[in-house]
Amino acid sequence: MPSRGKLIVFSAPSGSGKTTLINMLRQEYPSFEFSVSATTRAPRGKETDGVEYFFLTREEFAEKVRNGEFVEHKTVYGNSYGTLKKYVDDSLYGEKYVIFDVDVQGGLAIKEAYPEDVVMIFIYPPSLEVLKDRLELRGTDSEEIIKNRLNFAKIEMAKMKEYSYNIVNDRLDEAYAQLRNVLRKEGIIN
Repeated sequence: MPSRGKLIVFSAPSGSGKTTLINMLRQEYPSFEFSVSATTRAPRGKETDGVEYFFLTREEFAEKVRNGEFVEHKTVYGNSYGTLKKYVDDSLYGEKYVIFDVDVQGGLAIKEAYPEDVVMIFIYPPSLEVLKDRLELRGTDSEEIIKNRLNFAKIEMAKMKEYSYNIVNDRLDEAYAQLRNVLRKEGIIN
């Protein structure tokens, strides 16, 4: 274990396979924690405060923004989401490895706040055509949403050079091997 934890930040365009790679990593290394974000949305199903999210009222969230208590935050579809500084600090001093699944804006905010403690990993598809095929195969999004996701992917991929590591996810097993090599190089795994 390190004398201080490490923040492992993942960003990727939707459909790049980031979630699958994170799940594989967490299955092999169950001690790695997944970041718990704060949100103003209501709990779904059996979600528990402090486990899936820190559930806050809009007023509580706004107060934390005013007090500068977030590393990064944004509003999506009417609900606010953010990473609390106290959560990150407690994780680092608790010598934990914490995985963050955030967009590029959030990833760069974490990198700026914790430059010595972060490993920045960007997952990307072999091409926009492959990404389009993957999004269509999911069968969950309309044509317009897929078009928006592809446009957003271009914007995100233009910023991947700001990440320490870029992993193309063409073949899942090869991408996972590259991910393990990154974590080995960073001294996180053996």
